[in-house]
Amino acid sequence: MKGNILAMCELAKICNIPSVITSSMADGPNGPIMPEITEILPDAPIVNRAGEINAWDSPEFKAAIENTGRKKLIICGIVTDVCVMFPAISATRDGYDVYAVVDASGTWNDMVLQASMQRMSQAGIKVSTWASVLAEIMQDWRSEKGMELGGLLAKHLSYGWVYSSYMANTKEEN
Repeated sequence: MKGNILAMCELAKICNIPSVITSSMADGPNGPIMPEITEILPDAPIVNRAGEINAWDSPEFKAAIENTGRKKLIICGIVTDVCVMFPAISATRDGYDVYAVVDASGTWNDMVLQASMQRMSQAGIKVSTWASVLAEIMQDWRSEKGMELGGLLAKHLSYGWVYSSYMANTKEEN
């Protein structure tokens, strides 16, 4: 899961996707935000909520999202059935197009994950994985960020052996 979270952060950085980082209680049971996240996304605003479980209930968090000017949201969280599902449903209700990245979000067990995905799907949320989000953003290997995004896939997935083979053959041809 940690690798998938970091991959999502790297995807946001590579593609200049505005990001908002939040914690319901950074000094409480949810702990501080992983330092690797802020290292990858140093300019992302951090909203340390007062304790709201649903991030969407935090005026500061909602304002940070609105300040991005985006209507499409990609959400990851520590716990899929709470940290992801609650704000995803709320944002969808408020007119946002929401993607819930389940492999970059935690869960207690497979039953919880399945129930969360079903509930989010019923609410119109696009349940996805980080690699499919990457592919949807990239759209074409020939895009400006195609090779860099391919390298990101290679770094975090078994796709690495295909990418490495391609890169080795490309070097031989040059």
